[in-house]
Amino acid sequence: MIEEPYRWVEAIANRREYIETQLAPGSAIVALGCRDGILFVTVGQTRQKIFEIYDRIAMGAMGHPGDIERLRMAAIELASAEGFARSAADVSLRRLAHYSLSPVLKTAFEQVYGAPYLTKMLFAEVGATPEADLFLRIDYDGAIATNGGSVKAARQDFAVLAGMRQSTEAMESYLQREHQPSATMERSLNAALNALARGRTGPADTTVEADPSPEQITAERKVQSETGIEAALLERDATTAIRYRPLTPEELKQTARD
Repeated sequence: MIEEPYRWVEAIANRREYIETQLAPGSAIVALGCRDGILFVTVGQTRQKIFEIYDRIAMGAMGHPGDIERLRMAAIELASAEGFARSAADVSLRRLAHYSLSPVLKTAFEQVYGAPYLTKMLFAEVGATPEADLFLRIDYDGAIATNGGSVKAARQDFAVLAGMRQSTEAMESYLQREHQPSATMERSLNAALNALARGRTGPADTTVEADPSPEQITAERKVQSETGIEAALLERDATTAIRYRPLTPEELKQTARD
């Protein structure tokens, strides 16, 4: 009986290692605030990774397609039920994450005799001003991280989702230096693509801190254009109820040329 808690801890550690290994090759996703709203960007068009959830809420996800779809549908149903029972203005990303999605992921992760969710999710809720934008990340174990400021970290106007820690750190470091929440959508899209390029060209040795060379970034941006870019905007314009808008191929091609 004494050994049972230790076996559970070991099983949880093994499960975490397995999930991290499965998610490591996934395509990273960037969400960042700009003058026009919140922009979601990722590379690759094999399958959709950016989704509309509700009027002012969107989601980007990486991981197993079946798990992503189950959680996406759950988020849509919960938000729709909340909006119907109360009003669309009452639908809150914080409530959706903290009281619905996070507990589901946590329970599935800790039940070691069942299958966990192989996914990480990035949500954003557009506000009336850039300062009111909310970015929220939910990991496979139900852990939640937001862009809210703390004693050690200032509030961020962006969020990234990646399978490896060094990719996350490389993208966040670049966006902290280069991104401005007052930038146009075009400039923000370009910053997001540069951040994704840095996430893929970071040093193989995770103990080394070095920015990739301009030649590496140029080569990676070319790969992005050939692979395909998926992007969507949560528009800040309050005259429309539904804010989600996928970017057109023409908008993406213009930025790729720039």
